[in-house]
Amino acid sequence: MLEHGGGLRAAAARYGIPVADWLDLSTGINPTHYPLIAPPASVWHRLPEPDAGLLAAAAAYYGSDQLLPVAGSQAAIQALPAVLRAPRVGMLAPSYAEHAHAWRHRDIMWLSADTIDAAVDTLDALLLVQPNNPTGEHFDRAQLIGWHRRLARRGGTLIVDEAFIDTAPADSLAPLAGAPGLVILRSLGKFFGLAGARVGFVLAEPAVRHALASHLGPWTISAPAQDIARQALSDTAWQHHMRAALATDGARMAALLKHHGAAPAGPALFKTLHTATARPWQNALAREAILVRAFDTPAALRVGLPPDEAGWRRLDAALSRARRDGHSLE
Repeated sequence: MLEHGGGLRAAAARYGIPVADWLDLSTGINPTHYPLIAPPASVWHRLPEPDAGLLAAAAAYYGSDQLLPVAGSQAAIQALPAVLRAPRVGMLAPSYAEHAHAWRHRDIMWLSADTIDAAVDTLDALLLVQPNNPTGEHFDRAQLIGWHRRLARRGGTLIVDEAFIDTAPADSLAPLAGAPGLVILRSLGKFFGLAGARVGFVLAEPAVRHALASHLGPWTISAPAQDIARQALSDTAWQHHMRAALATDGARMAALLKHHGAAPAGPALFKTLHTATARPWQNALAREAILVRAFDTPAALRVGLPPDEAGWRRLDAALSRARRDGHSLE
């Protein structure tokens, strides 16, 4: 089992602090979830069928109808190696660990951002998270398109996990979906704050989508989840408002961390700061019932957004106390 953000119950047990008392900043999930209307009772009674309304809403939101609904992008992450012939796969290190776990039986070439270009022509697939999780590294859209073209000319595939790109939709490759050798993963978990609904999409050429659908089988998304996803993807007013709000909060988090001596990077929904004392910082904050994610290689902390003003003040105060106790974020 790979480590992920969240895990509040385990943290509560370890530190002896009730779950309700924690401020969970470990996941990068929008703390303000989409204000859904409860699905009608009838959808709980029938087996889920393809929802034309959901498909239309998703096509409008992503700018492409070349998509397959899946039970969160995790379902696609696990299934892609079964449907793509790619013996040699390039991945950024570090990145979202589930990708490497899914492709562990292939030849994985570990890359840094500045070695990707030289390696592309030796790969069968290049798998990137855009922006990267957990480092927050962002790739230029034109560069991604160039890498895709070079891969596709040789029958290779560019796989882009865009889990955190909804706050900057102009950077997405989704409108190019359907081109040979391009696979894009999207999810409603982060921007819409609907991680529990388990709804995502694979945008790809028909052959890849059909192979995935066959591999995953029927009823991949529950009828209530489809109804919730249709609501969220159709609500353009909420989307515009939330992008503006998250941009403000992301800038506020960067400023707060800089004030406490860090050099943060990352998208609006989370900031990552490299510090040799990542684990001591995680422990110091956990003792105050604030959960953040720590990484060891390289040593870093990832901090999500608080849900309210009380959460912002609490984080600021906890950072101040930890610094007074001798912890440094440099």
